[in-house]
Amino acid sequence: MPLPALAGVVILTAVGLIKVERIVRIWQSGQGDKFIMVVTVFATLAFPLQYAVLTGIALSLIVYLLRTSTPRVRTVLPEEDFRHFAHRPDQPCCPQIAIIEIVGDLYFAAVNHIEEYILENAAHHPGQRFLMLRMHGVDHCDISGIRALENIVRIYREQGGDVYLVRVRKPVMEIMKSSGFDQVLGQDHILDPDDAIGHLFYRVIDPAICVYECPVRAFRECQNLPKQSYPEPVRLEVETSPNGLPVVQARALWEELRSDKAPLVVDVREPREFKQAHVPGAISIPLPVLLSHVDEIPRDSPAVMVCQGGRRSRRAAALLRDRGYEQVRVVEGGMIAWENEQLLEATDQFGGTVHVGTTIA
Repeated sequence: MPLPALAGVVILTAVGLIKVERIVRIWQSGQGDKFIMVVTVFATLAFPLQYAVLTGIALSLIVYLLRTSTPRVRTVLPEEDFRHFAHRPDQPCCPQIAIIEIVGDLYFAAVNHIEEYILENAAHHPGQRFLMLRMHGVDHCDISGIRALENIVRIYREQGGDVYLVRVRKPVMEIMKSSGFDQVLGQDHILDPDDAIGHLFYRVIDPAICVYECPVRAFRECQNLPKQSYPEPVRLEVETSPNGLPVVQARALWEELRSDKAPLVVDVREPREFKQAHVPGAISIPLPVLLSHVDEIPRDSPAVMVCQGGRRSRRAAALLRDRGYEQVRVVEGGMIAWENEQLLEATDQFGGTVHVGTTIA
């Protein structure tokens, strides 16, 4: 067969393999697919066919890894009707529970992105000692993902909190069981999605913080919860050091209390909370009482405010600073941090509360 005739047959065959509608569809589908198609076409013209095919496969793998290595990880809150969860960055979050949704595979290329987001969120919200991970968007998890989850659980538990999972898919659950992660986490920490918030609200978080420290009504269970009202305006959000109120760590305060220059420790929680356990030597002045009798705090000696999680004490310290008190600090993390350090606690079964009108010596 003459070569010109054979060339014509080859050209006709090649033209029949070109699907214009598919090329247009790939071009419109996304930047990654467009890039792979263009590079593969040029590779076909420049290299032998087998190398061009391998180039396209390698590019497809690289683009897949780039796409899946940054899955969508975001904080979510219930919508206004409390039926679904959504990303609502404009709404205040719960000060005790962080709810984070993962949409994407939890495998070796994605674990750093997921773990960094969760730990960064924990650093920005230190009061959120409990984490609920919504994993309905996770279809695959490998041993790297299991190790990342174990690290997250360890960090939260070292800070006196815990981690709970909801909507775990069956393939992911099988990997958790085969790797032993379900035993590390605990079967009771894998919650039913319909009862997850109720379980955390009624059995896990501190109700005193909800009533006396938190102004947010993030969940359905919060709606009818009584919130503490104060006789005069109080700052609901007060920043701590380095640019705001000075703070003291629980361990450092313990060392100061054992020295000759021990500060006055004022517990601004409610009396029933104070009686259960408090810093040895502390006096109890509930925040509503302190608002009316702030002048009873001595101005010439250092004072340290403490409450359960730190919010009431920050408000009390901000009030004292506004009134001219300069030697006022806050126990960072409150009694929760004190308990996590396993420091000595006192119980008051015989009163010990500073009553209205009592001058502090």
